[in-house]
Amino acid sequence: MNMRTVAIVLFIIFVISTAGCATHKDPDPVAPALLRDDIFPSYTLFPVETNREIFALGEDAIKFVNQTQAINHTPKQNISQLARQIFDHAELGLLYRSNANSVAAETFANRAANCLSLSILTYSMARAAGFTPQFYQVDIPEYWTRREGYNLLNGHINLRIAPTQNSQQITLRDVFVDVDFDPQAIRSHFKRVAIDKERVVAMFYNNKGADALLADRYTRAYAYFRAAAKTDPTLGQAWVNLGVLYRKQGEYAAAQQSYQKAIAMDEENLTAWENLAVLYRLSDRQNRADDIQARLRAKRQANPFYHFILGEEALDNGRTKQALSHYRQALKLDRRHHEVLFGLGKAYYALGDISRAEAYLTRAAAMADSAQDKHRYNSKLSALQTAN
Repeated sequence: MNMRTVAIVLFIIFVISTAGCATHKDPDPVAPALLRDDIFPSYTLFPVETNREIFALGEDAIKFVNQTQAINHTPKQNISQLARQIFDHAELGLLYRSNANSVAAETFANRAANCLSLSILTYSMARAAGFTPQFYQVDIPEYWTRREGYNLLNGHINLRIAPTQNSQQITLRDVFVDVDFDPQAIRSHFKRVAIDKERVVAMFYNNKGADALLADRYTRAYAYFRAAAKTDPTLGQAWVNLGVLYRKQGEYAAAQQSYQKAIAMDEENLTAWENLAVLYRLSDRQNRADDIQARLRAKRQANPFYHFILGEEALDNGRTKQALSHYRQALKLDRRHHEVLFGLGKAYYALGDISRAEAYLTRAAAMADSAQDKHRYNSKLSALQTAN
């Protein structure tokens, strides 16, 4: 069974701890031919947030930061206290929402954000407290989620907070705190690479562009994807998403160039290859599409989330037995993911097997790391039990 087009690469961001080296920028300017302003001539009507606007904090947020710091504490104690209170629901009341892409000030005010926005807020608060934060991008296996009929590829970043050094101080190397929103990432110890603010800003634009594309606001989406590509031309996901946008406008040549730009930067960008295969099918190049799909299937067979997203897609399209088969394969490959157990619960419910649906929802709730996921699964379970 072929995977339907992975149309958007959406960075949903987390944070973890291992060493890495800084990424290097491509010295070549963005090729003007790849940015097709002529297709979206009114993109300037949608100004994007500036770097300063993305990271700026309001007075309430700065006051919050100051309240976490104590003169009689060590730097590490103060860093730990800051991180703990940022993510303590009792203190800040933050609600995780995957589509809540907001600047730091809005994240603090709205109490709802996705992981990238939380990382930006944390970075800004660490700077306000006088510390030195560092973003990291984590090399995780492909992991998708479903949203509004699209398969979204999720990225992953880290944040390390350390004391700021000066010439009069000697700071121990282990005086730092790594903040992570994903306990699974901590256990897996994935390789990571230090990234600069420019890349994070480009990721933010990429997310905002994905939101606009999902809402069929194509000119706004172009404004953001264009900004992402201009801010960091090495962010392959921005080129893939530009390709998706061009394809949806019937501009197949431009789409192909964008996908090939992403592939030229990273031969293992499977999402770019996936979308290139989709383009080949649409333009009657079936043999080339089949070759790509065969290679992708071979590379992805051992990834449980490949089978999981196929299950999600099948369930969305009413192919419940097929979905069940994909979820079972995902569980066979890795039994640690509560999302897969939830998928099995949904599939069995759709098949009318309430007993098994309840069993898998119970297991999903027990295995979930976050209180929010536990509450979501338990709410589904309660509704199921009440209805029966």
